[in-house]
Amino acid sequence: MNISKTKKLTIIGMLCALAYAAVAFGRIPLILFLKYDPKDVIITIGGLIFGPLTSLAITVIVSTVEMLTISTTGILGCVMNIISGCSFACTAAFIYKKKRKLSGAILGLLCGWGCQVVVMMLWNYLIAPIYMGYPREAVAELLLPAFLPFNLIKGGLNASITMLLYKPIVAALRHSNLMESRQNNLK
Repeated sequence: MNISKTKKLTIIGMLCALAYAAVAFGRIPLILFLKYDPKDVIITIGGLIFGPLTSLAITVIVSTVEMLTISTTGILGCVMNIISGCSFACTAAFIYKKKRKLSGAILGLLCGWGCQVVVMMLWNYLIAPIYMGYPREAVAELLLPAFLPFNLIKGGLNASITMLLYKPIVAALRHSNLMESRQNNLK
């Protein structure tokens, strides 16, 4: 994709702002104290457009701003957000970058979903006791009844919503001349 640095930074900035707004205003309680927010959808769309490093950058920026403004979990929550977001979005973007077809997008999103579930089960076991103030045994008892279903639902929502929004967002960016049309990219 041949796009100017200014346009790319503009798009990434818009995606960061949208992802932050999704976290600030879009939280939905799901299981016990766990809340879903759709920021990973926006981060993943950035990665599908520009690659996995863009997903990483947006995740770090949004998670850091979230930590400094609205988070109650501090640096550990920020680290968990970065790990969670990157395990989903970077995986999906990496696979889609290798196979830029619908099947590549679906495979990437499914692999991102699976990766996020596995990674977050491990990190919830390791880190959650520290920032929650619970003994590790209490957190271990929550892994299957709370954390696993939450991460399965979260990943499924992220993958589904990303599939629904990716094409319209790219079409809007092309229509607003922030991205070149598909015909120009094939040269």
